[in-house]
Order: sequence, then C-alpha cells, then structure tokens
Amino acid sequence: MGIEQENLEQTAPPVSPVRVRAVVLGLALAMGICLLTPLNNAYHKGTPLGGGHFPLAPFFILIWLTLLVAVVGKIFRGRSLLTGRELLLSWVLMVVVSGIAYTGLVRTFFINLTAPYHFATAGNGWQEVLQPLLPKALHPQSSTAIEELYNGLAGGRDLGWLQVLARVPWQAWLRPLIVWTSFVFLCYFIMICLVNLFSRQWVHNERMNFPLLQVPLLLEEAVDQNGLARFLGNPFLLVGLMVPVVLHLLNGLSFYFPSVPQVPTLILAGTYFPKYGLFSAFYKLKIYIYPAFIGFAFLASRQISFSFWLFFVLGGLFIGLLSVMGYDIPSAALGVTFGPNLSRPEETQMIGAYLVFFLFIVWLARYHLWETAGRALRLLPPPVEEQEQVEWFSAPVSLWGSVLGLAALAVWCRLFGLPLLPAFFLVGVFFLVMLVASRVICQGGLAYFTLTIAPMDGLLAFFGSGFFGKVGLLVGAVTQKMLFLDLRESLMPSLFHAGKVTHEVKGRRLVFTGLVLALAGGVIVSFLAMLVLCYKYGLRELQLDWATRTTIATLDNVKVLVDSPAEPGHWVRLFTLVGGAIMLVLVVCYHRFHWWPVHPIGYLMAYSSSMRILWFSFFVGWLVNSLCMRYGGVVLFKKLRMFFIGLIIGDFLMGGLWAVIGLLSDASYLVLPD
Repeated sequence: MGIEQENLEQTAPPVSPVRVRAVVLGLALAMGICLLTPLNNAYHKGTPLGGGHFPLAPFFILIWLTLLVAVVGKIFRGRSLLTGRELLLSWVLMVVVSGIAYTGLVRTFFINLTAPYHFATAGNGWQEVLQPLLPKALHPQSSTAIEELYNGLAGGRDLGWLQVLARVPWQAWLRPLIVWTSFVFLCYFIMICLVNLFSRQWVHNERMNFPLLQVPLLLEEAVDQNGLARFLGNPFLLVGLMVPVVLHLLNGLSFYFPSVPQVPTLILAGTYFPKYGLFSAFYKLKIYIYPAFIGFAFLASRQISFSFWLFFVLGGLFIGLLSVMGYDIPSAALGVTFGPNLSRPEETQMIGAYLVFFLFIVWLARYHLWETAGRALRLLPPPVEEQEQVEWFSAPVSLWGSVLGLAALAVWCRLFGLPLLPAFFLVGVFFLVMLVASRVICQGGLAYFTLTIAPMDGLLAFFGSGFFGKVGLLVGAVTQKMLFLDLRESLMPSLFHAGKVTHEVKGRRLVFTGLVLALAGGVIVSFLAMLVLCYKYGLRELQLDWATRTTIATLDNVKVLVDSPAEPGHWVRLFTLVGGAIMLVLVVCYHRFHWWPVHPIGYLMAYSSSMRILWFSFFVGWLVNSLCMRYGGVVLFKKLRMFFIGLIIGDFLMGGLWAVIGLLSDASYLVLPD
C-alpha cells in the first residue's frame, strides 16, 4: 500500500491564511491558459499546455513564479510576495481549468454540436436517420453558421481577434451554448460535491498517496522554510534535471534543424515477438521514454508501479493464451461499443472490474458515508467534539448536493429525449466511472490516462440498445462524448488534487470561491477562444483530426444501433462477469493480506491505451525503487528521489520552453504526448 513511502513524506508546513492576491493571480493565469490553449494546441500543434493530469503550463509557470518569489524575498528581506502555500493554491487553480480549454471539454465540443449536420451525406444516412432525432435546442440551426465554423469567415485571417469575435453568428449559437453550459455546470457541481464528500476518506482516513502532488508540495515546503536554494542546488536533482534538458535540447534542435543528431525516445519492440501464439498481443509493442513519467512512477508506491506494468503484461498474455487454446473470438463478437480504445471482446472485462472496484471504494468509505448520511438526515447527532473541517463545505451538504444534482442531471437528460429510468442509470454510470478513474489517476500517479470502456458500454452489455430508445441513444452518446469519454484532461481528478492541496488551508471560503470562479470563467473563456479560432481560420485548418474522427465514429455507431437494435452479446457478458470476479478476488486479497504484492488498480489499466505508453516508465520506476529500498534503504531513497524529481522538473521546463517557441513559429517540437 506504499506505507513505507508515505512515511517518507516531509512534515507539512504550518497552517497559514491565504491572501486574496494568491486567488487573483491564480485566476488571471488560469484564464490566460484557457485563452492560449486552443491556439497553441489546435493551430500550432504544440505540446499541449493543459495536457494530462499534471498539465504542462501550470507547472512551468509555478517553477518561474517560485524563482521570482525567492529572488524578491532575497532582495527585499522580510517581504514575501507569496508564501509557498499561496503559490501552490495559484497553481491548483490553473490545474483545474487547464483541461477545460482542450480535451477536457472544447476540443470536441463544437464538433459534437455540428457534426450531425456538416458531415451528413447520402452514404451515411445521417440526414434521414439521425437529424430527425436531434433535439433542436442542443444544436445550432443555421447552416451558414455551421459552414463558417468549418471554413472560417470570409477574410477572417486578415481580421483582428476582436473583429472576429464581433462577427461570430451569436444568434445561432446562443441557445445551444446556454443549454449545454447548464449541462456542463450541473456536471461540475456534482463533481465538486462528490470530491468534497470523499476527500476526508481518501486524504485522512486512508491517507492515500498522491504521487502527482509530491513535487509541487516539496517546492512549497522549500519556499516556506527558506530552503529553495538548497532544494534546487541538490546535486542529485541537478543531475536528474540535466537528463531531459540535454535530451530535449538535442531532439528539439533536430526537429527544426534535421542535421542535428537525434536521440530516439521511441523503440519499436514488437519485431521481437511473433505475430501468432502466446505473445501475439505484443506484436506491436512500443517502448516510450518520457523522463517525467519515469519520475512519477518512482514516486508512486512500489506496489502500484509493479501492478501497472505486471497487469499490462498479463493482459497481453491472456489474449495470447485464448488464441493458443483455440478461442479465436472475432472482433464482431464485441458488437457496437463506444469505448475509445475498445477493440477486442476480452477487454470488456473492465466493465465488471470497474463496477466491483466502485463498490470497493464505497465499502472502504462505509463508516464515513454512514455517518455523513445520518447527519444529513438528522438521524445521528453531530459529534461531541467537532472534527477539524478539511472539506470546502460540510459533508452532509455535499451528500445532499450529490443526490439532488444527479436527479437534476437525469431530469435534464429526460427533457431532451432520454427515458427517465435509462437517464438515471446513465447518469449514475457516468459518475461511477469518473470516481473510479479519479482514484486510479490520483493514487497511481497517472499524468496520462485513457478509458478502455465507455460508461454506456456497460449498460448496452446488460440491457441492449433498446433500453435507451432511439432519441435516448443519440442524446446519451452525445452527452457521454462531452465530458465522460475522453478523460485525458478530465476535471474530477484535478478537483481531488485541489482538495488534497487545500485541506489544511485557512480561509476555505476564499479558496472555494476562487475555485468556482475559475471553473465558470474557464468554461466561458475556453468557449470564446475556440469559437473565435474556428471562425478566424476555419475548423478544417486546425489540428483537430482526432476530435473529428472520434465524433464521426460515435455518430456512426449510434446510426448502426438505431437501424439495427442490438441485444446484449454473449461474449461481452461473459468477459464482464470474468472481470468482476477477478477484481473481487484482487480487492479481497489486497484488503485481507498485508503481504499481497499487487494492487487492484493495476488490473483496471491492463487494456488502456495510456498503459501502452506508460508501461515502460512504471517498470523502470518500480525497478529502481525496489533496488534502492532493498540495498540502500531510506537514506538512498531520499537521495535518489531528488534525481527523479529532477527528471520531472527538467522535462516540464523543456516542454514549456519548446511550447513558447512553438507559439512563435509554424511548428512545434512535442515533449509530452498529445
């Protein structure tokens, strides 16, 4: 469970009040990131500013802000622009909104709203089958507005940004934007309530390790203890820092000047495995080298790092074993699914695994949830000695907010075509998957995460497509695509990180107000930035091929299910039950036996496309961590930890540097995965 590493964490700095300046600074920088992200990511195709769950731009800014504060403190002794805790708060406000401006929301938002009309052809039959099912309030009804979105305004490239903003056809967009913004804000409200409800359980009761927060927390502590120079001057950190600096300096120069030699960071290892037989699943195996991800893997508990790469290997061997045994299950047995990376029936094990692990999360929190429910219903008296409040607001209020928010979201879905019972089921599954994914990301230290299955896949597996109805199937797929399918930059894990960072901060009302303002402003600014970018250059000219392709695939799948309603598949149900049974064994053994070597969340990542990128990083992190603790103990661990922190800082410094260069040029060298 990583207890040995949790005990190595530094003692938290003294609690200090947060000043308004920290919130204002965080909000201003967050809005700036939202403004620049669509231009950088979609037009310049630069390293994503808000990519993943340890986004580049906020950490890059945090490093330079920390250095600035330290320099000012040295020049004006006794004066502190910001404390370490305030720097951390500004950083977390940037983190929670950085994903909204791209994959977390707007990357596919406007394509989702317009694709059923723009990409309708005589061949795909969308005009006859899908368009009559579309609720008018959810989509712009002006063909001119849609065509200008994809082609750009006439002469738009020569117009200034404010001129383009003024010429956006707001009359066509106003109603769908209002309706969808209500959906987004309602989802965000539920996420905040659920995070607030579970934060005490995860942070205090379970003392869960948050590997992605270790470096910002150490920076904060160094600032507050006037030890930043000693921290950054650590020789192990400097050596680790130089590794990605040299690597990306060479590769970045090679990107712009091909005569400069390049250091390969991608190794095609699949050639060493046969195309058929036990190892056939590794025929396309790749080794990605990302120094920062290796650093995060080292900071995670050894049990988790071990489980991630182990289950990735075991998942591939399982597919090969079925083939050797003669169970060549065709992909057609999978049926029509919405999973972003689901390609084989065997991978539907994750449907059952996610459900069982969700029940395990709830079971671990049973006493906390029972007490909270009793206090919410006034069946239990308040505690004799009032507990220290670590939540943004009281847990009973967050419980009521979660219940009422889920009911309101189900009613929203019902208003736009989903039958009431499927609406409740779908909304519940949305947040079931989000809660499990947040646990995996926060506890596992996954800066890059993708789902294997879509929330709707579980309901289709058990009830068939007829359960939703034709309109409900289309509306459910579109709402899923909005917020609950592409989780590389999802909000809920960032909210849990914010809860961990702010749980000892004085002035939680100010912190929570800043968080709400950041989310509201982030959505509005991101919508405006993407709309103006599209109408200036035309969506066709932007680097949004992935967003377009996945949206079209979703609508094609809906069309197939509307034309030919599907019954639950035999193989899908079978592997769902297998996945649930395996996860049940894993959670029981993990909870009952202290010597149990693997963690259940490793199984949840066995077939994720993100693990195809991260498996080698977790293998290296686990291996070095294990050798270090075995032969050098705590002393060596503390020294080597600084080396891996250097890898993280160096990777993100170089990523930020090349992102800035990319904004000023026509192409950008990518440091981190898109």
